[in-house]
Amino acid sequence: MVRRIVTGEKNGKSVFASDGPVPSTHDYAAVPGFQTTLAWATLQGVAALPYDGRDPVVEIRPVVPDPHGTRLLVVQFPPDSALDSVDFDPVAAAQEYEAHLPGLAQAFEPDGSGMHRTTTVDYDIIVSGELWLELDDGEIRHLKAGDIVVQNGTRHAWRNRGTVPAVMVAVLIGAAR
Repeated sequence: MVRRIVTGEKNGKSVFASDGPVPSTHDYAAVPGFQTTLAWATLQGVAALPYDGRDPVVEIRPVVPDPHGTRLLVVQFPPDSALDSVDFDPVAAAQEYEAHLPGLAQAFEPDGSGMHRTTTVDYDIIVSGELWLELDDGEIRHLKAGDIVVQNGTRHAWRNRGTVPAVMVAVLIGAAR
């Protein structure tokens, strides 16, 4: 579970507005080991200060932001071998993605390849484990903890060819195409 600490202001002084688990964390039953946490969001336009105390992720729809909006997403990717199980149900997985990743789930191609494209600029930071980033020209880059990817609205897929889960933090910034 991701712990989120949010600061704010009270009577002109900085305060801790909240400290605890993020309510939008979801462990996917259809894809064991896959977990997403929408940790924060700003809506279209300029973020307002001071913080008003409302949790922006409780009812946020969609996960992909409008132009100038942002999303902070933490994703745990299980090894790809989890998808090779005879128990894996791609229909149930797709339904769970649509329920918990609205807007992002629809960006994935229906062939099950994992390829997708969003109208965002993403700052992706590999926190633990290893991931492989595949682009539509077939080129692949092996990524390790500490590596940063700036994803400029291109068609891509994330792969975990390793044996342990990998965690990535992504900041999605809505863009116009």
